[in-house]
Amino acid sequence: MARAYLEPLRSLAFGSISASYTQIGTPTDHPVRLICITNASQGDMLFSLDGITDHLFLHAGSFKLFDIQSNMSPEKESDFVFDKGTRFYVKQVDAPVSGAVYVEVLYSFPV
Repeated sequence: MARAYLEPLRSLAFGSISASYTQIGTPTDHPVRLICITNASQGDMLFSLDGITDHLFLHAGSFKLFDIQSNMSPEKESDFVFDKGTRFYVKQVDAPVSGAVYVEVLYSFPV
């Protein structure tokens, strides 16, 4: 059996988003099993895990949910997760005039 925990919410307000990648919050403290990235701004955005490569596109007002552990056991050491220390970056496709972007992460530990 395992318990699920949420790390603190990571966010970046529209005024801090530019045409260059900016890190959203801090690196993850744990291996991540579920990630929800939300673009609650009025501009289209690109997201990256290395601050260089375009990995994800999110249209204004949309989100992407990655539940990469839905059918795996949290007790297995070889489980499929995003690494501890994962960083999230964002840059604008269209300049937003309001809103923010958010990254929510869930992790678990065996009880």
